[in-house]
Amino acid sequence: MEFFKIRKDIPFMRHALIFNVISLATFVLAVFFLFSRGLHLSVEFTGGTVMEVGYTQAADVGKVRDTVAGLGFTDVQVQTFGSAREVMIRLPAQKGVSTAQQSERVMTALKAQDAQVELRRTEFVGPQVGEELAQDGLKALAMVVVGIMVYLAFRFEWKYAVAAIIANLHDVIIILGFFAFFQWEFSLAVLAAVLAVLGYSVNESVVIFDRIRENFRRYRKMQTVEIIDNAITSTISRTIITHGSTQIMVLSMLLFGGPTLHYFAMALTIGILFGIYSSVFVAAAIAMWLGIKREDLIKPTSKKDEDPNDPNAGATV
Repeated sequence: MEFFKIRKDIPFMRHALIFNVISLATFVLAVFFLFSRGLHLSVEFTGGTVMEVGYTQAADVGKVRDTVAGLGFTDVQVQTFGSAREVMIRLPAQKGVSTAQQSERVMTALKAQDAQVELRRTEFVGPQVGEELAQDGLKALAMVVVGIMVYLAFRFEWKYAVAAIIANLHDVIIILGFFAFFQWEFSLAVLAAVLAVLGYSVNESVVIFDRIRENFRRYRKMQTVEIIDNAITSTISRTIITHGSTQIMVLSMLLFGGPTLHYFAMALTIGILFGIYSSVFVAAAIAMWLGIKREDLIKPTSKKDEDPNDPNAGATV
């Protein structure tokens, strides 16, 4: 399916150096903010109080959040779970204040709004648990990266694997850089969004690499730069359809999903936009600079097996 057909190839690789210099500068800034400001970790990572309260009717989550925030708590997470009448509240740890004191203050404020609200459970999540979650998250990220590299190395060739993984890590670091610069809350949901962006970005790279491989078979007289430009140009319509439809869904979460989904959708929005950019200008350009060529993907056959009428004679995949 195509919205439009571009008759002339767009010379993307002609401007590859300029765009990659911009990418490098953005990447360096993201790393700088990560080290200078760090991530603003949520309660899941830093530890705090977790409360579960129950209402007799559907809870107004926004009202609950405003009530708790009015007590002076910052970075409060309020969300429903199980049903609309069950609400989970996560409070950051406060120096010199116990879990019991925190929950008592919150319940007093909530009962002033609704006398029938009940405290179902309260517990303290220690920083040790948060550290464990952070380590598990890094392990998950590392496993995804290794899996992508192995997959691309088997499906294409090591140069493509290196190019794609650099582009994907470029996306991840820039997302983290945004969260460090603006000090947006980094939660488990955001970590899930980062892992999703990795898979989403590599899919776009695979589509372009597949078309490059097809072009090497089809156009024997084209140079590598022309092959790459043609591959990217011929997949633009598909890119607009897939990324456009996905972005519409993510924007709906960002605009209408409320505070619970806000940063999750924000991470996906940044990741999708930079994923398109990196697949075209970073992954393809790095593959080109690594010296990809027809022989990387197509092995020559013996002369006696060639068909003289086959325009692709002398090469098989």
